Amino acid sequence: MTGLMVCLAVLASAGAFGLLRARRDGRLRVRSGDTGVRLTAAQLGGPLGTRATLVQFSSAFCQPCRATRRVLADVASMVEGVTHIEVNAEARLELVRALSILRTPTVLVLDADGALVRRASGQPRRADVIAALGRAVAEGGDDR
Repeated sequence: MTGLMVCLAVLASAGAFGLLRARRDGRLRVRSGDTGVRLTAAQLGGPLGTRATLVQFSSAFCQPCRATRRVLADVASMVEGVTHIEVNAEARLELVRALSILRTPTVLVLDADGALVRRASGQPRRADVIAALGRAVAEGGDDR
């Protein structure tokens, strides 16, 4: 009877963790540690967009990274002044550690000045990326 109870407890815990992870995966949000974070073109290895920048941290064997790359490239091509920069997380460990990137893909949305506006761990939906870009452009415009 004790073994059955342990098994049920483990299954319930795993189910709760799975639901929590599925709910948070790919959602573009603001983290408390992201306040005041600003990235430069030199740090990212490419020019920032004039209106906003989509930064994707990827790794070589990450399957969701490929789909994320397509989504971000499509959105960047649709919105004028938006640039998509892909960073190899394995090659840029110092930047990964500085930004507390824990998994790939991780997407950062930066405003025109390079300030971090939103972040997503996991593959974001196209509509969420477009909404986050709207916030980045609005917030970037308020500073000027």
